[in-house]
Amino acid sequence: MSQLQPIDVAYTGVQRQSRRSRALPGWLSLLLHNPKAVFGLALLGFVVVIALIAPLISVSNPTDFNLLAARQAPSWHHLFGTTDQGSDIFSQVVLGARRSLILGVAAAGLATFLAATLGIFGAYAGGAIDEVVNFLTSIFLVIPTIPLLVVISGYLKQRGMLTMVLVLGLTLWAFEARILRGQALSIKNRDFVLAARVAGESTWRIVFGEIMPNMISRIAAALVLVFYIAILTASGLQFLWLGNMNDVSWGVTMYWAQQLSTVLQGEWWPFFFPGLALALTVAALVFILAGIDEVSNPRLRQYRKRRLFKRLTLGLVGGHAAVRAEEAS
Repeated sequence: MSQLQPIDVAYTGVQRQSRRSRALPGWLSLLLHNPKAVFGLALLGFVVVIALIAPLISVSNPTDFNLLAARQAPSWHHLFGTTDQGSDIFSQVVLGARRSLILGVAAAGLATFLAATLGIFGAYAGGAIDEVVNFLTSIFLVIPTIPLLVVISGYLKQRGMLTMVLVLGLTLWAFEARILRGQALSIKNRDFVLAARVAGESTWRIVFGEIMPNMISRIAAALVLVFYIAILTASGLQFLWLGNMNDVSWGVTMYWAQQLSTVLQGEWWPFFFPGLALALTVAALVFILAGIDEVSNPRLRQYRKRRLFKRLTLGLVGGHAAVRAEEAS
C-alpha cells in the first residue's frame, strides 16, 4: 500500500484542483490561466489597491499650496516632486487614481449596458426594433467621437464627474453594440434559444437568461475596451480644459503642468508621474483584453500548448500515473 500512496495523493490533488476550476465559469478559469490576463489583472489590482489606500499614503492635501516647497524634484520628502505652487504630486497621483478609475468604470458600465441591451435585444427582436438600433449605431459610428466630445464638453456649463460619465457613456456604446449584435445574430437560431422560445419564455427572459450569458466573455471584452478608451478620453478632455479643473485626477494634473510650461522650465515630473500612472492602467487593461481575446478565440488560444507542457512536467515528476490522473480530470 505504501507504493500506491504517492499516486493517491497526486490524484487527490488533481481532483481538488479540478473541483476548484469547475466552480468557476469555463471562460473565467481559462482567463486566470492566461499569462497576459494574469499580468494585466495583477497590474490593475495594484493600481486599484493604491487608489483604495490613497488617503492613508498621501502626505498632504493635493490642492494645498506651499510656495516654500515649490518646484522641488522627486526626493524622500516628496516622492514625485512638487508643482510650481508647491502641491505634492504624489498625493495628486494616488488620490487622482480614485476619480480616474471611478469615472472610467462608470462610463464603461453605462456604455456596455447600452451596447449589450440594445445590440442583443435588437438582434433577437428583429423588425423595426433592429432597424432603429441599426440607425442609431450608424449615426454614432459616422460621427467622429472625439470632436463630438470636445464640442459637447465645450458647451456644457457643468463639467463634473456625472457629466463626464454621461457624455462618455452615451458616445462610446455604438461600436460595441454593432459587434454584440452580430454575435447575437449567430446565437439566436441555436437549439437552446429555439427551445426556450417554443417553451413560451418571454423575450426579455430569452435575451437576459439565454443569449446574454453565452456572450459574457465578449461583453467582458467590451467593458474592458470601453474602460480604457474612457480613461484615455476623459484624461484627454481634462488635458484640453474640458473637464472640471477643480477635481484631482491625472488629466487635471497634466493640464496644469502644460499650462505652467513645466517641461520648458526643466521640470519633467509634473508630466511624467500622472502620465505613467495613466499608461500603466491602460497597459493593464490592454493585457486583460488580449487575454480575453485569446480565451474567446480558439485560434489565439494557447491552451493546448500549456496542457502539453503540463503533461510533460507531470510525466517527468510524477510518472505515468500522474499523467493519467491529470487526463482523467
